[in-house]
Amino acid sequence: MSNTLTEVEFRPLTIPASMDAADADEFREFTRVRNAIYREITGNDDDAMTPEALLPHYHDDPDEIRYAWVIVKDGEIIGRVGVDLPQEDGSLNAFWLVELLGAHHGLGIGSAAYPLVEKTAREHGRTVLQSWAQHVEPEEPGERLDPPTGFGTIPLDRAARFFLRHGYTLEQVERQSNLDLAASAEHVRELLAEAEDASAGYEVVQWLLPTPPELADDYAWVKSRMSTDVPAAALVFDEEVWDADRIARHDQRYVDGGTTALVTAARERASGRLVAFNELTIDDHGGADPAEPSHQEDTLVLKEHRGHRLGQLVKCAGLKRWHEEIAPLSPKVITYNAEENRPMLDINERIGFFPVGYEGAWKKVLS
Repeated sequence: MSNTLTEVEFRPLTIPASMDAADADEFREFTRVRNAIYREITGNDDDAMTPEALLPHYHDDPDEIRYAWVIVKDGEIIGRVGVDLPQEDGSLNAFWLVELLGAHHGLGIGSAAYPLVEKTAREHGRTVLQSWAQHVEPEEPGERLDPPTGFGTIPLDRAARFFLRHGYTLEQVERQSNLDLAASAEHVRELLAEAEDASAGYEVVQWLLPTPPELADDYAWVKSRMSTDVPAAALVFDEEVWDADRIARHDQRYVDGGTTALVTAARERASGRLVAFNELTIDDHGGADPAEPSHQEDTLVLKEHRGHRLGQLVKCAGLKRWHEEIAPLSPKVITYNAEENRPMLDINERIGFFPVGYEGAWKKVLS
């Protein structure tokens, strides 16, 4: 082992009860380093989070066990390791990350940290390891990798070489797309009117988290279908079980973190059931900049209700209210979609979303 690696420590992250707690300083620095890593990758702060918004996602959760370590060198946090273990019955999955500040790349630190991932997975009987990474386009053309889906491509960059070296295969490419909220506002209104005409048997229902009790069961059902009804290539996802209690836990993490979240759903008039939904979020904790980017999270139309422009309906109804009432100073919305998910990409492109980056989804099955 080189001198560099003997100076590096991997230690469990201290999780404070709140950001006002006496032991919160490490989590605050952990968040700062997280944000700095993403800034180095993308050149912007679009993925930045406040410690207050991030912390609830690290507290105990019966639906998922989250392990986290800080990578420390010379007394400074220079990166992080994380392993998430879904708690669905019989799950074989482990989702993970290893991230370092750029100044510490190329020293073998990431490879020294990686055994924590496999050790933790094996201790919990997990054999399917999956991870996502943003792949940065080089200035000059070079070798590229194509996923088995045949949709999308990524450069053979530092991150890709890391995954390949540790036995992973590229399974899917996801596109990051951005929307200029102000520039698209009039077009969004036009597309909303068009979608309303095409979906006469449905109505729009909207709420800010937490979810009203009378909608919790329906929201739980459509949320559960995110694990089964979206293109997943050869990636492995457990069929998730959601109920009103899980919705309450999900919502509380956003509320506790000071994140404003709008859910826009389509309800079938005949049955009174929710059949499609879209989520928009923005971090507004502690007076965070109201002009920061917004994020579009889950969007789904149940398979049996597709063909009525419900995806266009919930996206446009959500964007209209978001820009006019909830986050009028937010400049853009960021979203991610699998490259083979043409129905959703078609809607996004028609609204005005444009591609700005790509992520690779990687998988390894332990023997």
